[in-house]
Amino acid sequence: MELILAKIAVSIGTVLGLSMLAERAGPRVAGVLSGYPLGTAILLYFIAIEQGVAFASESAVYALPGLIATLTFLYAYFIVSRQCVRLPVFPQILLSSLGAFVTYLSVSWLFQLAPMSLTQAAVILLVAIVVALILFRKIENVRILNRVRLTKRVVLLRASLAAIIVLVISGMAAWIGPRWAGLLSGFPVTLYPMMLILHFTYGAEPVHTVIRNFPRGMGALWVYILAVTLGYPVLGLGLGTLCAFGAATVYLVGYTTFVWVRQKSVQAAQ
Repeated sequence: MELILAKIAVSIGTVLGLSMLAERAGPRVAGVLSGYPLGTAILLYFIAIEQGVAFASESAVYALPGLIATLTFLYAYFIVSRQCVRLPVFPQILLSSLGAFVTYLSVSWLFQLAPMSLTQAAVILLVAIVVALILFRKIENVRILNRVRLTKRVVLLRASLAAIIVLVISGMAAWIGPRWAGLLSGFPVTLYPMMLILHFTYGAEPVHTVIRNFPRGMGALWVYILAVTLGYPVLGLGLGTLCAFGAATVYLVGYTTFVWVRQKSVQAAQ
């Protein structure tokens, strides 16, 4: 019971923090920071607690192609929501989510058919990130202009969605095995509930901005999963998780610093 409550508490806190960030800093920043290993870290950590470090390390290898499935999930959501723009918002969300889930599960099913080494999975994901950066670059950046107050109803919906996703995926780990557990740990646990709230509250365009910028922060996820796979068997769960977060943080700080310096250089040249 304590473990279930811990899963719920961590999921709620993460989703609410990311959602409030999207409203205050804008969906562009939230999209980049969504690449930080929040949902994946939560799932891999609890899988390790319940199934053991060896199980979690094997699952982490398949979390890498699981992130490719996440990229296809986001792109499918973008494509469907763009086509359904004239429909009322609820049918937009329903159809977009349906298309995204079908795409995600189809891609995940293909990846679980073949054995994959850590090196293979890491290289494939890097290629996918580059392709996504090129493909998503055409999506326009939009800011949230009229912020909506966080009501109890909104908070409850965000919290419930995140908690349910974490409980279901981590709870099924022993039944579905390390491959599927790893693939599903790549699911955007913290990002998807935020997308739903943004879509329902502000429309599809801010969601598209989040999707556009998500691949830019995925290097942090790539680094985190590599660190978990290599670190869990040697360092254990606690220290391995801490070191993996440290490595991901170094990457994200380095990336954001690089982007800031480049923007300053462009502005100075103009």
